[in-house]
Amino acid sequence: MATEAGVVTAAVRRISTGTVDDDRSDLLAVEEPLEIRLGLSIGGRIEHRPISITMRTPGADLDLAAGFLFTEGIVFSRDQIERVRHCGISDKIKNIKNTVVAELAEAVEIDFKRLERHFYTSSSCGVCGKTSIEAIHTGARSIAVSERPRVSSAVIHSLPASLRQSQEVFESTGGLHASALFSAAGELEIVREDVGRHNALDKVIGAKFMAGETPLSNNILLVSGRASFELVQKALMAGIPILAAVGAPSSLAVELA
Repeated sequence: MATEAGVVTAAVRRISTGTVDDDRSDLLAVEEPLEIRLGLSIGGRIEHRPISITMRTPGADLDLAAGFLFTEGIVFSRDQIERVRHCGISDKIKNIKNTVVAELAEAVEIDFKRLERHFYTSSSCGVCGKTSIEAIHTGARSIAVSERPRVSSAVIHSLPASLRQSQEVFESTGGLHASALFSAAGELEIVREDVGRHNALDKVIGAKFMAGETPLSNNILLVSGRASFELVQKALMAGIPILAAVGAPSSLAVELA
């Protein structure tokens, strides 16, 4: 397989009723594990502690790691992270780096017992890796009425078409979720794609968090799939007042919102 920008070329056989089988190459969305580690200063030495493994599409990995740390309530401000960097190479697909370490500021204290609940996350459901009901609560706060922009229905209905035009990897593979951040006027600011809908959102929020632009109190978030509890919770952590989704919400997502 050859790969670039989150896409891999694979040999396939297309089978159609009443026609000759067709051997050709096709483009697939890459799914690879990413291990997220914390870099901590302990006794004057830097130590790496693994905290999560998620199945993701390579690309914007540093933003993904930062967004995960922020939306999961592990860090709360930009100055708690000194830097985020790659380390380690995939054995399966050339040049894909599958480990990221977030090096924390010296004064940051981490509750490692709480972090045990985060260790494995599948691409389909970020909550699956958490081993207790209590672990799904990250300390998200309510968004005050004064922090909620007024947005017309026309703007909301214009967002899916704008998102669809920006989904470059989905266009070639048909196999990715997307999250996009818009201004209150409906102008697209950032879009990210991933096999995991929670990863796509962490990539968006992580980019804004590392740029020091959170909370995102004047933005609209659009997600390509359904609105799950976890996506609502991540939006709340980032201070996003409006979440729109192409798919339907779950009952718990509505309750939390």
